[in-house]
This record gives sequence, structure tokens and C-alpha cells, in this order.
Amino acid sequence: MLDRFFKLSERNTNVQTEVTAGITTFMTMAYILFVNPSILGAAGMDKNAVLLATAIGSGVVTMMMGLFVNYPIALAPGMGLNAFYAFTVVIGMGIPWQVALGAVFISGVIFLLLTLTKVRQLLVEGMPHSLKHAITVGIGMFITIIGLKISGIMSIRLSLIPPTIEKIVAGHGNGTPMYFETIIEMGKVADKEVLLALFGLLLTSVLIARNVKGSMLVGIITSTLVGVVMGIVKVPAGFVPIAIPDFSNNAFFALDIPGAIGMGLMTIVFTFTFVELFDTMGTLVGTTSKAGLMDKDGKIPNIGKAMLVDATGVSLGAVLGTSTITAFVESAAGVAAGGRTGLTAVVCGILFVLALFFTPIVSLIPDAATAPALIIVGCLMMEGVRHIDFTDFTEAMPAFMTIVMMPFTYSIANGISFGLVLYPLLKIITGRSREVHWIVYILAILVIIRLVFLAE
Repeated sequence: MLDRFFKLSERNTNVQTEVTAGITTFMTMAYILFVNPSILGAAGMDKNAVLLATAIGSGVVTMMMGLFVNYPIALAPGMGLNAFYAFTVVIGMGIPWQVALGAVFISGVIFLLLTLTKVRQLLVEGMPHSLKHAITVGIGMFITIIGLKISGIMSIRLSLIPPTIEKIVAGHGNGTPMYFETIIEMGKVADKEVLLALFGLLLTSVLIARNVKGSMLVGIITSTLVGVVMGIVKVPAGFVPIAIPDFSNNAFFALDIPGAIGMGLMTIVFTFTFVELFDTMGTLVGTTSKAGLMDKDGKIPNIGKAMLVDATGVSLGAVLGTSTITAFVESAAGVAAGGRTGLTAVVCGILFVLALFFTPIVSLIPDAATAPALIIVGCLMMEGVRHIDFTDFTEAMPAFMTIVMMPFTYSIANGISFGLVLYPLLKIITGRSREVHWIVYILAILVIIRLVFLAE
């Protein structure tokens, strides 16, 4: 039955290989169960509620990809998008997390419409390759700064300065103005939390360098155990690692869609949509190509169905209480292990659901144990920089500004905006406007309108 349903023989695979590949994929991306609650928890969300949403959402959508599309691709809350949600939208802009979830839901609906009308494919084709890769690299740097900050390896503090240098950012209790500047410096290496983070960073780096399966998961678990020995992690008396999931504290249907519409969060919706658009496409193309599912003409069978599942996952994740669910590039690990069909995804999805019974363990994971995963993910995302043509300045400068504006302004949206405006401007001024797809001009105009509106 499995052979007929998943076409195992047709794709030169078998049940044992697919199950092994599914377990491998889960091991390489299970770190999201620890990291996502940590990131969204910083935005004021309950970590247990985020864990429930992460496990259920990842499990259900991944099984959908396997059953309806027959692809060996797993999905979970995307790194970078969760950081944008927590640190830029909720913390940076002061928007309630319920409203931010509403924006995520709307972006999923937009994805669904773009996919059904095939506009999504058009946007991917029209976007310059340099900017596609620059967005990935910039998000990687953004994630790295977050990892360095929550680990304590990097310290960010405010320092009192003369009033002629900076704007007034706060008022003293007696009405006297106070002036501050932000200082970024090295954290205190002697702190136990920083030492634990450095240990986890080194251990995970060595494991990845030696191609150990599930390196990040092993690094997080090992660091947590070391944290227990160091006294950083406090294990309560009578601790039981396995327990029935606690559904009493959840974020199901907590999203505020009317609030997102009422606050005019179209810029945020655009950013969610834009980043997810290219992130998913890159993962789908790369993974299906490696799995031998792409035909000789470069076309991917059932790519429309895959995009529909992906779009559904975005909105479903928001309903459950997590940031954007997207295709994970770690799916390539399962493909490398022999996964060729949707059975790989189904196995991985089942494991995500079973992970709900290990929530007591997740509650013990300290930030110092998850931070190295963020830093390393940032490193892995830097690979895209080699695809940017730095010999052509009209390609290099927009890509460069896209990359640096994300971490330096603490905003993914700012990076994308700079790149989208600068790219067509340089091409037009240098007489190379024909190299710009018409869709880029439309996106650039939308960004300019957004910037002017915010300036007012």
C-alpha cells in the first residue's frame, strides 16, 4: 500500500530508507522546538504555548506535504522570520503579539491568492538573483546578532552622553532631559552563561564540521546537561522528562486579524510575504533538485501543490500561535539519507507531534544552550554571498545595502527596502534599465510610498 501511494519503487526507494530519512530530517531540524519558544518567548509569548504551536503546526503541515504533494520536504517556523516577528515587530515596534499573529495570517492568505493566480511564481522569476541571495545573507547576520545578544557573548547597553550629541530618548524623574547612546561590546566571558554558550558554540561547530547528524540538537541537549552541572539549569525535585501535553496554556486562535488590519500593518505583512516567498522557493528548488524530482527542463512537478501547502501552513501556524511556518532547508539532510518521497515527510511530521510529550525537557533549556544554534544558522546562511556578483557594482551595492541594513538597523524590512529601491535606480542611471524586471519597479514604488507614508 505504501509503495503504491508514495510511488516508492518508481523513485528507487523503499520503506526502510524513507523512515530513516524522515528520522534524519527530524534530527537536523528538531532544534526549532527549543529555539522558537526562546525567540517568541522574548516577545512576551508563553513558551509552552509556542512549543505546542511549533510541534503541532510543524507536524501537521509536514505530513500534508508528504500526503498531498509526495515531497520529502519538512516545514516548521522559519528562522529569521521568527526573529523578525519577535524582535522587530513585537519588541521593536511595540505591536501586541496577537496583532502580529494576525499579520502572519494575512500574509498566508496573500500567499494562497498569489499561488492560485501564479503571481507568486512571477515574483520569484522577476526578483534579481543578487537580491534573493542578499536577503538570505542579511537575515543570517540578523539572526547571528540575536544569538550573540541572548547568549551574553555580545553586550548592548545605554550610556549617558552630552545632550548635543544624541536626541532625547527619555526624561528624568524631575523633568531634566537625559541623553543616551547605544554601546555594543564584548560580554563578560567569566559569566557562567557566556562560558556555556561558548562551549555549545564550539561543540556544535565541531559536530557540524564532522558531518554528525542532528548536530544542533545534540549541541543543545549536551549544553543543557552541562548547564545542570554548572548550576545554570535548575532541575526541580521529582522531575519527570515525559508528560502528557498541557493544552490548558495555549495560544490557539489568539491572533487578532482586525487589529492587524486596523493598525495598517501592510509593511509588516509585505515583509512576511516577501521573505517567505523567496525562502520557500529556494528550499523547494534546492531540495527537489537534489532528490532528482526536477525534470530536464528545470521544471518541478507538483510545485503548485507544494506552494499551496506552504501557504496553508503560514496561516495555520498563526492560528495555532506561532510565526511563519515555511519549508526547511534541513530537509536536504533527509534527501541525502535517501529520502525521495512524501513518506519521509510523514515520518518527520509524526515525530514532531510525538515531541509534545517531552515538553518538560524543553522547559529546562536555557538561552545559553539555544543561542549557539542561532549563531551557526547565521553562518550557514552566509553561503549565499558567493552567488552575488561583486564585480558588477550595480548588483553589488544594492545587495550589500540589503545585507548590512538588516543587522545594523535591527530590521529585515529596512534591508529589503534599501535593496529594492537602490537596484532599479542604479540600473536606470547607468543606462541598464532593461535588465530590471517590471515587477521590481512596482515593488520599488510600493517601498517608496511606504517610506513616505511613515515619514509623514
